[in-house]
Amino acid sequence: MSKPTLDDYLENGMYGQKQTKPDERRKFLGSLRERIVIALTQSQVREKGVYKEVQDNLKKHPDATLLLNGNMSYTYLSKYIKLADAHHVSFSMVTNKGTETDIGLVLAYDHAIDQEEIYVQKKSEKVVEAKSKSKKKKSLFSSIKKKLF
Repeated sequence: MSKPTLDDYLENGMYGQKQTKPDERRKFLGSLRERIVIALTQSQVREKGVYKEVQDNLKKHPDATLLLNGNMSYTYLSKYIKLADAHHVSFSMVTNKGTETDIGLVLAYDHAIDQEEIYVQKKSEKVVEAKSKSKKKKSLFSSIKKKLF
């Protein structure tokens, strides 16, 4: 490699270090897709309780780093911070003021692991409860209708 020129120093000073895949890094809280073990969206992080998948992966991957979206309220992130402390996993709050991302939490390494599926499916229990309530309402309405007519 050749020595950096004065122009290279000036460009780094004005625009920052050159990065590979900057859009991907903004989306995944500074990490790359190929380094991620598991990822949660902001809405998943806001749900009550913690995801079992995150807890299991924190146990399996103690050398990884938990990256948390610093633009989210601390009240939602605190449960995952406590979980990371309990499993002796380092964590970092990432705040990118200039960018928006729907990712709320990422467990990632500093090298590529190429995990095929990184996203956790949303908890489906709430959907099941909503369906059962709508059936009750329908049956209640139909019973009143039968009594009136």
